Amino acid sequence: MTAVIINPNSTGSMTDAMLAVARQAAPGMQFEGWTSSKGPPSIQGPADGVAATPPFLDLVRKAADQGADGIIVGCFDDTALAEAATIAPCPVIGLGQATYHYAALRQWRFSVVTTLSVSVPVLEGNIKSLGLGGYLARVRASEVPVLALEDDPASAATHVTAEAKLALAEDDISAVILGCAGMVQVVNAVRSALTIPVIDPVVCAARSLTWLSQDL
Repeated sequence: MTAVIINPNSTGSMTDAMLAVARQAAPGMQFEGWTSSKGPPSIQGPADGVAATPPFLDLVRKAADQGADGIIVGCFDDTALAEAATIAPCPVIGLGQATYHYAALRQWRFSVVTTLSVSVPVLEGNIKSLGLGGYLARVRASEVPVLALEDDPASAATHVTAEAKLALAEDDISAVILGCAGMVQVVNAVRSALTIPVIDPVVCAARSLTWLSQDL
C-alpha cells in the first residue's frame, strides 16, 4: 500500500523530515512525500492556510488519480482537510485530526503546544469542530516560528520544552500534543523533560493511516 504525505507548504526539508518519521513509525506501508512548491514557505495562521489551499488540492487530485491508498495532510493545521477528503476516494487524514482522536480514545485530557499565537484560534476551531473540545485543556504558543524548528532546532527545543513544562504544571492534563509538523525535530527533547506522554503528530497520523487503509 502506498500513502502520500502532502506538505501544503513549499519547504521540502520539512517534507523529508516527515517522510523519514512516517517510514520508521509505520514500516508496513510505503510512503511518498510531496511538497507543494506553490504554497507558502510555512503555514502560520489562517491567511497562509488560504494561500496554500489551491495548490495543495491540485496535489490531492494528482494523488487520487495515481491511486494512492491514503493521504496525510502534512500540516498540523489540517489545511483544507474537508475539501481534500471529498476529492480523494482513499482515506485522507490530518496530523491534528489524528492526534486529537488518539488522545480522546485514550481518555486523555491534553494541551497542544504549537508555534505562534496566530495559529491558536485555528487549532482551537479544528478541535471544537471535531467534537473533541471536552478533552482540550489549552492550546499554547511557544512563539517559535515554523522555520526556526529547522534552522535552529536546539533553541526551538528549549522554547517548546519550556511551554510543555508549563502545560504540565498548570493545565491538569494527561498528555501534550506537539502542534506542528516541524516539531519532529524537537520531540525527543520534549519527551525527555516530561513525565506524561508527548504525542508526535506525524507518528500518530502514519500509524492511524495504516489501519484506516485496510478493509474491515
